[in-house]
Amino acid sequence: MAFPQTRLRRLRKTDVIRNMVRETVVSIDDLIMPLFVCPGTNVRNPITSMPGNAQLSVDLLVEECKRLVSLGIKSVLLFGIPESKDESGLVACAHDGIVQRAIRAIKAEIDNILIVADVCNCEYTTHGHCGTIVDGDVHNDLTLETLAKQSVSLAEAGADIIAPSDMMDGRVGKIREALDKNGFYNTPIMAYSAKYASAFYGPFREAAESAPKFGNRSSYQMDPANSNEALREIEQDLIEGADIVMVKPALSYLDVIRRVKDKFNIPIAAYNVSGEFAMVKAAAANGWIDEERIIKEILTSIKRAGADIIITYHAPQMAEILEKEQQLKGI
Repeated sequence: MAFPQTRLRRLRKTDVIRNMVRETVVSIDDLIMPLFVCPGTNVRNPITSMPGNAQLSVDLLVEECKRLVSLGIKSVLLFGIPESKDESGLVACAHDGIVQRAIRAIKAEIDNILIVADVCNCEYTTHGHCGTIVDGDVHNDLTLETLAKQSVSLAEAGADIIAPSDMMDGRVGKIREALDKNGFYNTPIMAYSAKYASAFYGPFREAAESAPKFGNRSSYQMDPANSNEALREIEQDLIEGADIVMVKPALSYLDVIRRVKDKFNIPIAAYNVSGEFAMVKAAAANGWIDEERIIKEILTSIKRAGADIIITYHAPQMAEILEKEQQLKGI
């Protein structure tokens, strides 16, 4: 029936009614906080383009994880800044690598935390690309060998989930094979399956010290114009053994998240990346937006699009927003 018999505003009349019929709710359990670990002791290097974030030495990283857990955030995604780099990123495979040390330290002091370990080479190579360079380009199959070794090393250190972000063809299958061969058949893979060659990664490259020294990553990361290709990438990763797939970035690719959710009945992660975060912080610093409302709206839109898991630098602030809402409701 049409107006006036049908009045859609009836279900918006009060907070109680709006809460009752709300279709999408972001939970603290949906959130993963990215963290950057660096060498040294008592080191906190602020990331200027990402206010509130910093490179942390292992000791301070453990304390930050304790703080996050106290806020209700139970999952973190780790990126490493090593003491030294090499041509193929083999330093990332070392038993005492920076992320491996961080994982062991966190696990030694915190029981109820899930650690996702990013697997890539860009932070660990002298040239800043995601694999071994041959004739001026990343060699796909040689890079797979390094990624598999890195994944096993991280699993041995205690990583709960392995998250390859390199976008090499066949890397999920190679990593799954290596993990299973070494007894880590219960360790899930969260694949960065549809990772776009995006301009939104700028602040991250400052944070991870991973900007490429030449060229760009368009020969392995996806063209922002394509979404059919994303479905092919995700299907291939699922065939190879991915347990969770990811779309990255999130905000400019909500349509891709929705298409993936509609086609595949699997858990989907979305990465609310550094550039998206930095824009909110810059606008809020200038008084142009209501920061808390914007954060909640952004994360709600990502979940509404179909994401089950949201990786976001807004996680601590969102935890505080959710806590305030619970207090207002008297819960």
